[in-house]
Amino acid sequence: MSVTRITDVSEPLVAAFANLVPQLSSSATPPTRDEIADFLAQDGVYLFTYSNDDGAILGMLTLATFVIPTGKRAWIEDVVVDEAARGHGAGAALVEAACEYAHEIGAKTIDLTSRPSREAANRLYRRCGFVARETNVYRYGG
Repeated sequence: MSVTRITDVSEPLVAAFANLVPQLSSSATPPTRDEIADFLAQDGVYLFTYSNDDGAILGMLTLATFVIPTGKRAWIEDVVVDEAARGHGAGAALVEAACEYAHEIGAKTIDLTSRPSREAANRLYRRCGFVARETNVYRYGG
């Protein structure tokens, strides 16, 4: 089992997006190969994958970083582990790798959001050291 920061598109990566994105969001369409390439080419955006010993990608996580006047910040987004692989440490391995990398590149804080109904995910984030904040989250637009 291994976590890798991905920099290039491959056929196994395209297949993993096709498998994992529907498990993450019922309303999202998996990106095309070109869209994945554009995603990976962004400055400050990093994709981490979790693979089994056979090299099959069973999970992924996006780390987005940006600099604001108070320092470099990071957000973890779109964490998903294949249903068949859940409960075996893939999520924790992804989160820990992303946090380690964020600190290596100078992020002062790492934030994420998770719906309360995602009980297993919320337990995972607390186990990884995240603390719920007293805040409101607002969204503009659809």
